[in-house]
Amino acid sequence: MALKNYSTKVSAASTVGEIQALLAKHGAHRVSIDYGDAGRVTGVSFIIEDSIGAHIFRLPARTEAVQRVLAKQHVKCTDEHAEAVAWRNVKDWVAAQIALIETGQVEAVEVMMPYMLDDAGHTLYESFCARLLPGNDA
Repeated sequence: MALKNYSTKVSAASTVGEIQALLAKHGAHRVSIDYGDAGRVTGVSFIIEDSIGAHIFRLPARTEAVQRVLAKQHVKCTDEHAEAVAWRNVKDWVAAQIALIETGQVEAVEVMMPYMLDDAGHTLYESFCARLLPGNDA
């Protein structure tokens, strides 16, 4: 089965703009973009406030992982295209989570929690993997 959005023509920059708009429209504060090498977007960071306080989140797009999957599927893929596919899938995920929030099935912080940043700037998922999973010496 082909990877979702593998044939997208929408640039990563356009999709990241869509993600920013979705998050801002649905209660996120201070949405910002994290850049890596060559000006490529590596993450979208934002703040959500709830009754406990303000929480910072970072959504990543792991372009290298997309490239590996597309290569296994024998799909020619440039770095730019892998980036576009990765961000398109993140945008679809964000839209699905917002639908769950809007229907009252989950709270925003609840569904975004794996991407919440700790004091060291790691996501809770990254911290979990480093500290709690067998085989990690932390």
